[in-house]
Formats: sequence, C-alpha cells, structure tokens
Amino acid sequence: MASSRSGFAALLRAWRDRLSPADAGFTVTEGRRAPGLRREELAQLAALSVDYVLRLEQGRARNPSAQVVGALARALQLSRAERDQLYRGAGLLPPQDGTVGTHVPPGIQRLAARLGDVPIGVFTADWTLVWWNAMWTAVFGDAALVPPAERNLARALFGNGLAHAAMLPVESERGPDVFAASIVADLKEAVSRYPGDAQLDRLVRELRETSEAFAHHWAVETSAAQHTTDRKTIRHPEIGDILLDCDVLVVPGADLRMVTYTAATGSGDAGKLDLLRVTGGRTVGPQAAR
Repeated sequence: MASSRSGFAALLRAWRDRLSPADAGFTVTEGRRAPGLRREELAQLAALSVDYVLRLEQGRARNPSAQVVGALARALQLSRAERDQLYRGAGLLPPQDGTVGTHVPPGIQRLAARLGDVPIGVFTADWTLVWWNAMWTAVFGDAALVPPAERNLARALFGNGLAHAAMLPVESERGPDVFAASIVADLKEAVSRYPGDAQLDRLVRELRETSEAFAHHWAVETSAAQHTTDRKTIRHPEIGDILLDCDVLVVPGADLRMVTYTAATGSGDAGKLDLLRVTGGRTVGPQAAR
C-alpha cells in the first residue's frame, strides 16, 4: 500500500510540473518559478482543497475516491493511458468501456481554456458537468461548491436536491418544455448506448420515481431532439437579465457536449459579460445552468 501511494504521489507531482499554466487557462507572469502548475492551481482546477492536494502529493492521504482521481486526471489534461495509470496508482480500476465517459481530451481543455472570454461548460452524455472555465463561474456561480453527484443538468431541472436549489433562473426562447424534453431524450439515448452504466440507471430510475414531469417526458420522447442554437435569458442576481446565444457543440469520439454562451460584439449583453469578466460574478453560493 505504501508503494502504491508513493507511486500515485510521484505521478501527481510529475504531471503537475509538466502542465503549462497557459494551457490550463492561467496567466503566466514574469518571475514565475514553478515549472508547471502551482499546487493551488491544480486544487482550483480539480475543485479540491490545497491541503488535500498537498497530502496526496506527500502520500499522506490514503485511498482517494474515483471521483477525486477523475477530477485530477481532467485537471492535469492526461491522455486516456495516463488517466488509467493514475487510477491504478491510486489502487482503483480505470473507468470501464460501456460506461458514460468523464474524460475530457487535453486538446478540448486547451481550446476551452484559450476561449477565456466565453462561458464554457463541458457535460458528459448524462448531462453531468465535468469541466468549466472562470467565465462559466462568473455567469452561473462556482460549480465546485455543488457536490460532484449533484452537478447534473437533469437533476437541476427535475430533481429536488442541491442541484435544483442551486439552479439559476434561465428562460429559453424555445420554451421550458422543449428544452426539458430534449434533455430527457438525450438521457434515453444515453441509456441505449450505455445499458450497463449503474450510475446512469440510478439517475433515470430516481427521476422517473420522483418527478412527474420527467416520467411524462420519458414516456413520450422517442428520439433525441436536435440541439440547435438557442437564445436564453439568464436572470443574474447581480447584474440582472442577460440575453445570450447558447450553442451545444459535440466533441467527436468523446461523447461530450461543450456548451457555450456568447453575445454580439458591442451589444448591451456583451457589455454585461465584460462586467462579469472583470468582477468574477457573484460570490454567494453556486448556481447550475440549464
């Protein structure tokens, strides 16, 4: 066990030193001594405490969970082979084929990190948020303050737990029913692709049992609705309503969805995004986008 922990710690330190802070979305200033990411930057990206990352790197923190290892693998922009090595170093089995993937390819992370002016969130096939940038936090609140299991759009829409309580009021020009139906149809499609995924099965069963609206859509939706550009009004608690174009971009080969929000240059809504970029958005509690 001690050898396994030291191997995991060595991998963590080596891959943290390797990752360019610019590729992770951080501004590189003169006089920076760290060859890669600072420990606090890795903690921020993985939504972990700095103390916990320190204990992991020193081999003092035992048995990190699969969620923690997955978050670290995404934060470190590891390849699939490296991700699997990190899981094994933690004494865990790597994610198996046939389950909903949470791995965000390094190229996608670098692309999203360099689009720092745009709120971007990356979702898995079951609409769980697994990656977001600073502008996403500024608009919707810090998802790191929501437990990982609750960072799910279907839970935010149809559940009654923390995800729903944290949801920011958003109005789609397509109407709430059309959007909700498309999310349920996506989940139904995901179930057909990942019939052995226990977590996805548990999510669907729970929502069918607790939400009449979800159960209704599940009974009538037969195929995934085509995601197109949508215009959404976000009711931000600090600066009021913001009307933005929402696009859902599919990541080929990874079964991920990159959700972006933009406004026309020079518009009042673009000005509001600029203000949020400067202020960092609200500081009280998290919100989930829908």
